[in-house]
Amino acid sequence: MLGSMKTPLKKVALFKDLSDAELKELEPYLATVKFKKRETIFSEGEPPEWFYFVLAGKIKITKLSHEGKEIILEVISPTDIFGGVAVIRGFPYPANAVAMEDSEVVRISRKNLMRLVDRFPNLMYLIAMQLGDRMKSSYDSLKNIALERVEARIAALLLKLAGKVGVSSKDGTLIDMRLTKQDVADMVGTTVETSIRTFSKFKKQGLVTESGGKFVIRDKAGLASFSS
Repeated sequence: MLGSMKTPLKKVALFKDLSDAELKELEPYLATVKFKKRETIFSEGEPPEWFYFVLAGKIKITKLSHEGKEIILEVISPTDIFGGVAVIRGFPYPANAVAMEDSEVVRISRKNLMRLVDRFPNLMYLIAMQLGDRMKSSYDSLKNIALERVEARIAALLLKLAGKVGVSSKDGTLIDMRLTKQDVADMVGTTVETSIRTFSKFKKQGLVTESGGKFVIRDKAGLASFSS
C-alpha cells in the first residue's frame, strides 16, 4: 500500500491539486520500485509498458552515439516524471533510463495511466507541459553538443543543474547531486580528460569548487560568460 506516500505525491506537480481522497483513489494504480546504482530501468527500443516518476535518487536518460559512447540527455530528480512520451504515444522507449544512485521510483502501467487520465483529465495537460519542457531540454543538450565548445557546454550544464537542484551554501550554489567528471563528460559529449581539464580551469579562476563530492558554483556570472 502507498498510504505513506501521501506527502511525496503532493509534491509531484501532476498530483498537487488532488485532494487526499483523490490521492487515495490513485493508490491501486501505483507501485513503488527500487533500483540499485547503475541498474537499468528500461532500454531504448523496449515496449512502453510503464510511466515513471522519481521518489528518491537520480535517474539518467541516455543514448549511445554512433561510436558507442554514452551521452546523458537528462538527469531526472525526485518528483520528476520520465518515460511519458513513449507511453502516451505508444512507441518504443526512445532512450535508456539508468539509476545514477540507489533510487526509488513510482511506476504506472500504460493501461492504468490512460484510466487515470480519463478520471482526472487535467493530468494529461500537466503531463504534456512537463514533457514539452523535457523535450526542449533534451534538444538544447544535443544542440549544445553539436555547436558549442566544451567549456561552454560544461558551464551551461552546471548552470542548468544549479537552477534545477541547486541550494545555497556558504561558498555559493551547491549542486545537490553527486556527479563525477565522467558523468559530466557523458552529459556534454566529451572525454573525461577534457572534463577534468575544464574543471581545473574553472577552479583556478574561482568559478567552481567541490565540497563532499558535489560541485559548488562560486561565481554564476563568471560561469555564465563561458556559456553565452
